[in-house]
Amino acid sequence: MSLSAESPVQIAWVTHDLDATETALTGLLGVKKWVRMPDVHFAPDSCSYYGKPADFVASISLSYLGDMQLELIQPVRGPNIYSDFLRDSGPGLHHVCFEADNAEHFAAMVAAATEHGATVAQQGVMPGDMRFAYVSARHAGVPFIEIAHTSPEIRQFFDYIKQEQQ
Repeated sequence: MSLSAESPVQIAWVTHDLDATETALTGLLGVKKWVRMPDVHFAPDSCSYYGKPADFVASISLSYLGDMQLELIQPVRGPNIYSDFLRDSGPGLHHVCFEADNAEHFAAMVAAATEHGATVAQQGVMPGDMRFAYVSARHAGVPFIEIAHTSPEIRQFFDYIKQEQQ
């Protein structure tokens, strides 16, 4: 079984400087507006990092290019895959995200990834009830693929951001 997902719904970068990356992508891609969520807390009761409870903070900026969501992530504190990426590779393209239709599809996609040799590097539930899992097959040159399932409330928020681009 494969991930059995449609096209990616998101491209994400990790950066030391949200302002600089927003400015660069605005100029390069013509993005009109970014919506920033400063200091999002990922708590140990709802997130894990390589199988252990995670407690970290990251600032996130979102925009759209057509139907493709653009995400910028700046880690603030605590161990996480974003800080690891910056330490090991510097700022840059970090992952693509595929969206599951429902909770069962989400679980099946994560299971399929691990059956194909991927490791679950980080997973959890963001505020607003968005489930996510980052799977990695570094041995095969695949740093991260994010699998996500969004709640109706998060979907409304994403739709608002997309409308701001028009």
